[in-house]
Amino acid sequence: MKNRLTWFLLFSLILLLSGCAHVISRDLRINSDPSITLSQVRQNPDPFKGKWVVWGGEIIETVNQKDEKTQIEVFQRPLGWRGEPKETVSSEGRFLILADKYLDPYLFRRGKKITVAGEILGEKIKPLGEMDYRYPILSSKQIYLWPEYDYRPYPYTYYYDPWWAYPYWGWGIGFRYYYFPRHYYYHRR
Repeated sequence: MKNRLTWFLLFSLILLLSGCAHVISRDLRINSDPSITLSQVRQNPDPFKGKWVVWGGEIIETVNQKDEKTQIEVFQRPLGWRGEPKETVSSEGRFLILADKYLDPYLFRRGKKITVAGEILGEKIKPLGEMDYRYPILSSKQIYLWPEYDYRPYPYTYYYDPWWAYPYWGWGIGFRYYYFPRHYYYHRR
């Protein structure tokens, strides 16, 4: 009995810890340099060419190119302990991901969270509004697209009253009490 309990607890612990793993593989995280920030690379990308980083954020635009590559424009956000982009106001800017394969723009659409591990290739200057913006370019080695969560902070509890029939309430034909809302809105002329 004691041996079964020990195995059950060990198995449960392994399952619990495997659900809390980082989304980027360990080898890529070891090769990447967490001290390199997006703002450093934006200011001067040349010393960082060839270095590996793990960045993430929200997708702004996905463009499939003629040479079977995909370019993803990302609004950078700081990453959490699992690699998920945090819902914060702070950001260091935007960057481009260059994937060597076709990625469907419907799956990689605007607003979805993404985490990428890759090598810094350099920079690309593109117009952003009326200014020219310096985008650092990452050659992606591993991309993780976060699932969308349907978050509802306050559950709506539906209450059904069998004695109340919307839009009126009454005891038969001819005697009806019509429901009127309690809030009246007056239009100004």
